[in-house]
Amino acid sequence: MATIRREQVAGMNIHYIHYSLDYFLDAQQRAGFKTIELWCAAPHFWLDHMTYSDTKAVGRKIKDRGLSVQVLTPENCTYPYQFAAKEPAHRERSFGYFANGIRAAAELGCRFMEVNSGWGYWNEEKEEAWKRSREMLCRLADVAGREGVTLVMESLRPEESQLVINLESAKRMFDEVNHPNFKVMVDTCAMGVAGETLEDWFQVFGDNIQHMHFVDGEPYGHLVWGDGKHHLGKFIQTLNDYHYECYLGQEITDSRYFADPAAHDLRNMHNFERYMD
Repeated sequence: MATIRREQVAGMNIHYIHYSLDYFLDAQQRAGFKTIELWCAAPHFWLDHMTYSDTKAVGRKIKDRGLSVQVLTPENCTYPYQFAAKEPAHRERSFGYFANGIRAAAELGCRFMEVNSGWGYWNEEKEEAWKRSREMLCRLADVAGREGVTLVMESLRPEESQLVINLESAKRMFDEVNHPNFKVMVDTCAMGVAGETLEDWFQVFGDNIQHMHFVDGEPYGHLVWGDGKHHLGKFIQTLNDYHYECYLGQEITDSRYFADPAAHDLRNMHNFERYMD
């Protein structure tokens, strides 16, 4: 039978935008989560190119509830910061923002920080944006190496970017950055939209896959398991087949979950518990 460990399932606060950090952490504890992936955005964790929240205070809140934060995800799919920024000032502010994210991750004891390729301008040559993205990711990987954090890059959907949007472009960026602190992660929504499978990603990347946004979908949507068309048991069996032992971030972004995120997290965890020893 397909199995996972409870510690692999990482609850995420991205759908708790109408609730406090304390409320989110209490909800994770009640639902049976042991691990969280911290999305860094107000009101839960302030992060910009100049400063960030008190990691000691936030870390204490997490630890006091018997939780562990293993992945930090700076908000990176909307402006003002992105990995392929063009203007010099925008580019340096973006670098400062993501570098601060790496420092915050290290202070919180996270193993990983999530990144993507950014998107550049769609009215410019794609290769120019690609070069800036690659340069930014190389610089950040150097920071991550000094801080003891590993960057994990996800692919995006074509509506979000013209750069890393599928397995082929992810492999190209991975090879070009070529840094020991730069790995990849699977976002099952972007994977499904691209017509790819978990098997496809494992066959290309193997154990260089070190994180996932592991959610249900149609394939669009970042949904609670049971609300989309994916088969949780078959997905977990694939994880077992390829000996995947890293984290499964619950990036639940659909607005249907915003009113009562705690109830949906409880339902989500119940689905996972069917595959726990």
